[in-house]
Amino acid sequence: MIIEIKGVQFVNKGAELMLYAVLQRIRLYWPEAKIALAPNVNSSYENRAKLGALQKISLSKYPFDFNFIAYILPKRIRDYLKSWGIVTEADIDVVLDASGFAYGDQWNPVLLKNALKEAKRAAKHKRKYIFLPQAFGPFTNPKHAKLIQEMMHYPSLVCAREQQSFQHISALSPNGDNVKVYPDFTNALIAQTPDNIDAYQQGACLIPNYNMLSAKNPNKGWIKSYIDLFVYAAEQCLKAGVKPYLLNHEGAQDLAICQQINQCLSQPLEIVVEPHPEKVKGYIKHAQLIVCSRFHGCVSALSQAIPCIGTSWSHKYEELFSEYGAGNFLVHDQWQHEEVETLIAAALNRTPELMANLTLKSEHYKALTEQMWTEVVKTVNGVK
Repeated sequence: MIIEIKGVQFVNKGAELMLYAVLQRIRLYWPEAKIALAPNVNSSYENRAKLGALQKISLSKYPFDFNFIAYILPKRIRDYLKSWGIVTEADIDVVLDASGFAYGDQWNPVLLKNALKEAKRAAKHKRKYIFLPQAFGPFTNPKHAKLIQEMMHYPSLVCAREQQSFQHISALSPNGDNVKVYPDFTNALIAQTPDNIDAYQQGACLIPNYNMLSAKNPNKGWIKSYIDLFVYAAEQCLKAGVKPYLLNHEGAQDLAICQQINQCLSQPLEIVVEPHPEKVKGYIKHAQLIVCSRFHGCVSALSQAIPCIGTSWSHKYEELFSEYGAGNFLVHDQWQHEEVETLIAAALNRTPELMANLTLKSEHYKALTEQMWTEVVKTVNGVK
C-alpha cells in the first residue's frame, strides 16, 4: 500500500508536526506501507528522502491539473518510474490530506478545486481520499461554495477540526454523512526535550506569526497593535522575573517579525530557531507561559496544559481557545495594557482551577484524537 501525506512541509513547524504525527500512525497501523510526498517550495528532495518517501510527481501547474493522465499511462511505464522511487497519482492507494488550513475564502479556489478533483478520481478508481482534521471555510466566495456543493461527497472521510468548520461545510453539503468533527491531531504527538532546555526552563516563549500582518488577516486593526503586543508582553515578563525568548515557528517570514519585535526592545531577546518540530513542541512544554500567534504553537501549549495567550487571524483560533475553556486568553487587536498584565499574571500564577481545566481538556481532546484514528483506520481498511 502506498499512502500519500498531502499538505505537509518542512518549514512551517505546524505542518511538519502534522507530518510526524501521521508518520507515527502509519508506522503503527500499516507498518508495511510506503509513504509518498509531493515536492513544493518548502519540501525539498533531501528532506523527503530522509524519510524514505517515494517522490510523487504532479502533473499540475497552476491553474491547470493534468493528473488524470496518470491513470492512462501503461502500467509498465509506472512500474519503471517506481523503480526510480517516483510515483504518480494513479499509484497512490490512500491520500491523507493534512493541509491544516488551505480550503476557504482566504485561499485561491484552485487549491480546493484540485483537491476535490483528486478526491473524485480517487473515488472513481476505488481509492481513499481522507481529509484529516483541519480548518475549512468560510466559503462565501461563489467558486468555493460551488465546489463544496458539487464535490464534497467524493472523499471517503472529511474531518473538520472544530464546529465552525463543520458548519461551513454542512451549510453547503448538508447530506454529507462522511463529514465528522475531530480536534487537531498533533495534540497526541509526544514532545522531545531539546538538549539545551535548561537555559529556557520556565521561561516565557513568544511565538509570532507573519500572517497576522498579511493580507490574509481580515482584521486590519492588528497592523498598528501587533508588534506592540509582543514588545509589551516581553517587558511585562521581564518585570515579573521570567526570561522571555522568541521562538521561530516558520522560516524567514516569521524570523523577520521576530527581528522587528527585537528592534523595539531596549534589551533584544534571543531568537530560537529549532529545525526539529517535536523539539519545538519540547520548548513549549517546558515554558511557564506562551504568547503565541501560530495555531499549532497554541495547540502544543494547550494540549500540554501550558497557559497560552493567543491572537487570531482565523476562526480556528477562537474555536480552539473556546474548546479549552480559555477564550479569555485570546487577545484582540484593541488590547489594553491592563488586560495583558492581568493575563500574564494569571498565566504565571497557574491557579489550581486553571491547571485542572487545561489538564482535563487536554485529556479529553487527546481521547477524541484516538477515536479519529480508529475511524481513519476503519476507512482505510474498508471496515464498516
